[in-house]
Amino acid sequence: MDFSVPQERKLVTELPGPKSVALQARREASVSRGAGTLANIYMERGSGAILVDVDGNQLIDLGCGIGVTTIGHANADVAAAAAEQATKLTHTLFTVTPYENYVRVAEKLAEITPGDFEKRSVLVNSGAEAVENAVKIARKFTGRRVILSLDHAFHGRTNLTMAMTYRPWPERAGMGPFPGDLYSVPISYPFRDGLSGEEAAAKTIDYIRTHIGAEEVAAFFVEPIQGDGGIIIPADGYFRAIKTFCEENGILFVADEIQAGIARTGAWYSIEHHDVVPDIVTTAKGIAGGFPLAAVTGRAEVMDAVQPGGVGGTFGGNPVSTAAALATFELIERENLIGEAQRVEAALWARIGDWSEKFAVVGEVRGKGAMFGIELVKPGTKDPNPEALKAVLAHATSNGVIPLDAGSWDSVLRLLPSVVISEQLIDDAMTVIEEALAKLG
Repeated sequence: MDFSVPQERKLVTELPGPKSVALQARREASVSRGAGTLANIYMERGSGAILVDVDGNQLIDLGCGIGVTTIGHANADVAAAAAEQATKLTHTLFTVTPYENYVRVAEKLAEITPGDFEKRSVLVNSGAEAVENAVKIARKFTGRRVILSLDHAFHGRTNLTMAMTYRPWPERAGMGPFPGDLYSVPISYPFRDGLSGEEAAAKTIDYIRTHIGAEEVAAFFVEPIQGDGGIIIPADGYFRAIKTFCEENGILFVADEIQAGIARTGAWYSIEHHDVVPDIVTTAKGIAGGFPLAAVTGRAEVMDAVQPGGVGGTFGGNPVSTAAALATFELIERENLIGEAQRVEAALWARIGDWSEKFAVVGEVRGKGAMFGIELVKPGTKDPNPEALKAVLAHATSNGVIPLDAGSWDSVLRLLPSVVISEQLIDDAMTVIEEALAKLG
């Protein structure tokens, strides 16, 4: 794969550089502080796994805009497909006068999402919008109102999806009131609960039966690998037991694959690692190589339960974004990017798999594909260590490496690199992070 920027870290100024500092002053005078940022380093362009800031520094991107640019920044094929489409048709609104791209994306989603049954899709703008529409569809199909999500979940920032999101700060603080009939239930968190998948599932199911009532539940929303929650990967067998419980009680099982889907974890969708077939899948982030697009895909009888006009939106399935998505699908298959995600996983395990033994501040390293979390703890305990995370992030970003924070206690270092990142860049970035960890013990 060709890159327009050399795939190497290179610093020509301190970070943030003078142009970024100037832009930050302009930002503070014009942009709401509610749209906060991890690092006030302003980007100009990117290619592959490298971002170039306005001062000419080249940074290793381990965040991908929170999992969006899985195929790398500014992929030439995706950009060309979007540019060509933009010269032909930018908008008509699919629910007024439709176009083929929307249909082709829906056909591809039916092919790549788990399950060999007949499927339907609706295209929307964002992950939160996909989740919100999945709630509407599930309630319409089942005639029930209760929606379940897991502890440590993140499902979005709309009023409804904020209420499905676990932690109160910063997303929900002062934003209520929120809708009702939404419940958070216990998850399998192997590092903290020490339970097998079956044991954790029994705990979850008992909570539902004793606190909520299974007969009231329309849908159970799960992130097969929780992103913002801290790259929590439930123990083997957990989701199989939950799916069986859902089937026995007429509950729809919904896989929120917004962050983990579209080749990031070494499979099209992360639920495949758990050997479970969901009734509904939500997709966003990596689906269109950086262009805004999201989808709800599910069993035909479920998706078709909604009356015409019950779902949709002005920009959902935009012609340019769908052209980018089709190019992204083609690229993933042509370049075997699912295999590349598996390569990244092997490289990361080889490079950082022993960190919990080397550094007392590292409680656990966990991950799948190009989706890893390093849980930081107070040495000698499992107590969360948010101060350590702040120190690691500050060191990394000031040295040209952009990872992410995560976790309900703000104590998990999250790595979401592009699947095209080289082993050399992985080694360089991890060396920078190790420098910070070594200072912490």
